[in-house]
Amino acid sequence: MRLVIATVRADRGTVGNRDDARAPGRRPVRELPAFLSRPRDAIDSIARRSPARLTLIVFSGVIVAVTGLLLLPISTADGTVPPFVDALFTATSAVCVTGLVTVDTAAYWSSFGHVVIMGGIMVGGLGVMTLASILGLAVSRRIGLTQRLLAASETRTAALGEVGNLVRAVIVASLTLTGALAVVFIPRFVALGLTIPQALWQGWFMAVSTFNNAGFVILPGGIGGHVGDWWMSLPIIVGTFVGGIGFPVILSVATHWREPRRWSLHAKLTITTSVALWLLGTVLIGWFEWTNPATLGSLPIGDRIIGSMTAGMTPRSSGIDTVGVPEMREATWFLQDALMFIGGGSASTAGGIKVGTFAVMTLAIVAEARGDRDIEAFGRRLSSSVVRLAIAVSFIGATFVGLAALALLVITDLHLDVILFEVISAFATCGLSTGATALLPDSAKYVLVVLMFAGRTGTMTLAAALALRNRRRVIRFPEERPIIG
Repeated sequence: MRLVIATVRADRGTVGNRDDARAPGRRPVRELPAFLSRPRDAIDSIARRSPARLTLIVFSGVIVAVTGLLLLPISTADGTVPPFVDALFTATSAVCVTGLVTVDTAAYWSSFGHVVIMGGIMVGGLGVMTLASILGLAVSRRIGLTQRLLAASETRTAALGEVGNLVRAVIVASLTLTGALAVVFIPRFVALGLTIPQALWQGWFMAVSTFNNAGFVILPGGIGGHVGDWWMSLPIIVGTFVGGIGFPVILSVATHWREPRRWSLHAKLTITTSVALWLLGTVLIGWFEWTNPATLGSLPIGDRIIGSMTAGMTPRSSGIDTVGVPEMREATWFLQDALMFIGGGSASTAGGIKVGTFAVMTLAIVAEARGDRDIEAFGRRLSSSVVRLAIAVSFIGATFVGLAALALLVITDLHLDVILFEVISAFATCGLSTGATALLPDSAKYVLVVLMFAGRTGTMTLAAALALRNRRRVIRFPEERPIIG
């Protein structure tokens, strides 16, 4: 009991106390001017009442700012004002780290436009990781003390109330990992014949796009000709995987990298499921495309293997296409639809319903098939509320995809398989495309804009909103089992 009381007092101290500002050895807190304090108080009020609403406001504001910059004549290569729909689509795709484009990114946008796009990717990707982690911390503050302590111990993201340290850790980790990728990419671009300044720029942009699972490429001609390039493909695979597992997993592994048994349950589920899905995608895509002369069939065996490995990873939300999605077979499209919809890890730069959601639902199905009373994983029992949350997130995601696909079927004359691929890619913020996105009418582009925004913020805010709504009823109705199946 003394330990719990001490923890509560420590927690209250970390959350913040005005008296602490007057403590000896600390500088007094200066009051902000009214024109600055009022917006700050408004933001604080929104953050306390509805963190999910704050996420929507922040992402909307960043998209508006990036759109405005892309509408400037200096942003295009020919110095003209781009169409509003193309600027909005590109800005949304960058901030939501998707990678779908309506114009050729390398040729259409100028160097200034590329800088704006890269800035949108960095802010959007970093914002996703930071805000998602803060939302998770906000959830742990709303539930009981025991659950709060378990949440802090399980995620190992930060002590209760240390939001500032959490944000700093996310920023440092993101920049460090991006820099490590750039160090690998830059020499490769030099070897390809680029000048040192060009290689530095291309390498950094590629690193930012890879780690943030953005899918944007500004290399003239793209990287489709590097399908068998191990030096280019392996960093893409590693960067996509690391950026897609999420900050809580990265910190858990970094803290206990010598003791995997001490990793959090979330880290174990995310890594295990991610590796399993990557291996499954690699084997099946290699099998489907092995004899396809338009993709892997005409390449040496070594190039086919690395091409299959890259194609098995990029649908997880990276969107960097080295093999050639438009020439793939329909069976491969269907498999990539499933991989894109699942996506990557929670509180990561990846999209989709998240691998944790998929893992929980899979474990629930296995437990039900075995007749087990509890759902267990790695020596832990999952609560029924987690299963309900996974079902809700999956259903909402499928609803987004279904409604958008129906809208595009009405607007366009495209086949259902093409529409489903583009829609799922937009919702999962993946960026892979059959080539149809650039040919869509403006009304269909606006549908994908809404879908990219919903896919990036929807499942995250839904999960937080459902977790924050913890109603307790004194009276419970009698239980009865309806017939299922």
